[in-house]
Amino acid sequence: MTDDRHRRPEDVRAFYDAHRTVRQYETHEDGTPLPMPSEHLDVILHAAQRAPTDATAQLYSLIRLTRPELRARVADLTTNAHIATASEAFVVCADVRRVQRVLEVAGQQGGTWPAIAVHFGIGDAVMAGTNLLTAAEMLGYQGCWIGGVLNGLEGIIDELKLPQGVLPFAALTIGRPAEHAPYRPRVPRPLVIHTDTYHDGTDEEIRHATEVMNPIAARGGQPGDWARLLTMYFGQGGGMEKREPGLVAALKRQGLWAGGE
Repeated sequence: MTDDRHRRPEDVRAFYDAHRTVRQYETHEDGTPLPMPSEHLDVILHAAQRAPTDATAQLYSLIRLTRPELRARVADLTTNAHIATASEAFVVCADVRRVQRVLEVAGQQGGTWPAIAVHFGIGDAVMAGTNLLTAAEMLGYQGCWIGGVLNGLEGIIDELKLPQGVLPFAALTIGRPAEHAPYRPRVPRPLVIHTDTYHDGTDEEIRHATEVMNPIAARGGQPGDWARLLTMYFGQGGGMEKREPGLVAALKRQGLWAGGE
């Protein structure tokens, strides 16, 4: 007897090959979000809460954005306009405050572990958000993880009234796709999946991986240059260096900074 819960390997591969990062969603004629049916919303939230977690703690929270003015503000803070047009939009947060509150209410003394909080809080947040997105894709939606929360952390913390112990990790939008997003390449498996020990990659393997990834950086009909794109983000003077002080400031503000002054 075949168990209907089990799928063939080729079906699983096809499901994940159908994944796209989508920023343009079907909307009403006036451009306002097309609501997700309540039963769809309920099941994707159920999926999020079924994510694995370390030590039973569930160190995450999802802030669901519903008010148009709030969506518009977060869209502006993240420089991602599709937050305002998606059927559903969330800010995915690492959250250690709830555990501290459980201990407090139980009359127990909470410990001090800010580095652990970041480590496991972000892990839990990513797993919950990924569960939510995968469930949405099973229902025919597509979505987009938004790292642009780092563009406006202070404002997002203020807008969402996030207390100490809660840190925005990313935004996540879900909707019916209104664009045909391209299939994105990935780094060749031998540089990502290591056996027993880490394989650093030879220069030739790295050059080959760069060639494989070049199409992801194509813009305006021009050939892509993945190394150039990475330099814009991760090179000297790049976007990540510019974001670093804001993240450090937010970690300190939210009580999650384990470094020195």
